[in-house]
Amino acid sequence: MSAALAGGRIRRLTPVLLPLLILVMLVGLVFVLRPNTMSYMGLNLLLKLSVPLIFAALSQMLIISQGDLDLSTGAYVGFVTCISAVYLADQPILGWSILIGSVLLYGLVGLVTWLRRLPSIVVTLGMSFVWLGLALFILPSPGGQAPDWLVALPRLRPAFMPFPIWTAIVCVIVLEFGLMRSSAGVVLRGAGGNPQAMVRAGWSVAGLRAIAYLLAGVCAMISGLLLSGLTTSGAPNIAPSYTLLSIASVILGGGAFVGGIVSPFGAVVGAITLTLVSSVLTFLHVPSVWQIGAQGGLLILVLLLRGLLKGDDQ
Repeated sequence: MSAALAGGRIRRLTPVLLPLLILVMLVGLVFVLRPNTMSYMGLNLLLKLSVPLIFAALSQMLIISQGDLDLSTGAYVGFVTCISAVYLADQPILGWSILIGSVLLYGLVGLVTWLRRLPSIVVTLGMSFVWLGLALFILPSPGGQAPDWLVALPRLRPAFMPFPIWTAIVCVIVLEFGLMRSSAGVVLRGAGGNPQAMVRAGWSVAGLRAIAYLLAGVCAMISGLLLSGLTTSGAPNIAPSYTLLSIASVILGGGAFVGGIVSPFGAVVGAITLTLVSSVLTFLHVPSVWQIGAQGGLLILVLLLRGLLKGDDQ
């Protein structure tokens, strides 16, 4: 009996444990290939590019928790880098006003897609062109200058661990308690997992979806700001790959497209794993054109292993 219970518990944890195991293996491989990365500065350089992707993945996770997909994540992140590089340093009030307005527009998209029963894929695909057009209008070519405080943020040297690891830990703690263990988080995920039940319980699904999209917009905005701080500038087409990488991070970390089934811990692990895959392939001198394919292959492998370990024959 105890063996059966243990087996059931392992199967339930498989979606999260599997990407964590792959992440540990990748970190070990990196240390073997480049022993000098096994230091404070080495880990900081290795993981710094994962920080913006972590927030993009968390943004996508909130959308997927509603049973939707956001195909505008990469374009919106590029738009935010342009606002940062053009306005935040010299005209901060205007810059923050635009960013707050864009987050409110994110929430409006969630509201409209529910009220009009529009497919989120189509609406967010359309929004990706809106964000890209606005970004090109504001900053036609890469350039500008991010504010000093934003450039200094990714260069922080906190105690004990590098900034990217602290960021990942804080994100996991905040969202694990806020989304997975609080009553408000259960209600928010319920709007995506079983909206009919939430309506019968007296909740406004439209309002809950608007809140989820608003929070997703906040996470995507932070992603763009951090990316602007890392690059010290802005560019409309700086992050087109973030759309698919953020989706892959959520699914790699145990999320599902059915709504309500997500894991903040898994999404963060997925984002770091996909970042490390690129580093490992670079260390192995694999051409960059193969790296995206390798990340897709890893995602397929994890899904296959997850299905096998869960005994899913579908």
